[in-house]
Amino acid sequence: MENQKDFMLLFSMPASNQIPTTEQINAMHQQWGVFIGGIATQAKLVSTTRLGFEGKCIDATHSVAENLKLSNNQMISGNMILKAQDINEATEIAKGCPVLKMGGSVEIRNILPIEA
Repeated sequence: MENQKDFMLLFSMPASNQIPTTEQINAMHQQWGVFIGGIATQAKLVSTTRLGFEGKCIDATHSVAENLKLSNNQMISGNMILKAQDINEATEIAKGCPVLKMGGSVEIRNILPIEA
């Protein structure tokens, strides 16, 4: 585990008004469990967060919008922080993400320490 760095995976999903069926939700939960569990068993999982569908967006003028920000008609649905040797290893891990099977995308970013 020496020389491992932290990377954040940002999960994005297409904006949709469709509500998944119970079977689809159960299948998604199982796929996510396998994905996250596989990373955790390798001691590479730092944290993971699922985001809700309620939100606000504040711009530089302090105007508050009562909606979530979309980029390329996708919204961020969650994130994960994991440990990897480099961004290439983090990218390979991200290729197994269930969000890709649902038409979503994963952005892989290195995490920089905040220095006081």
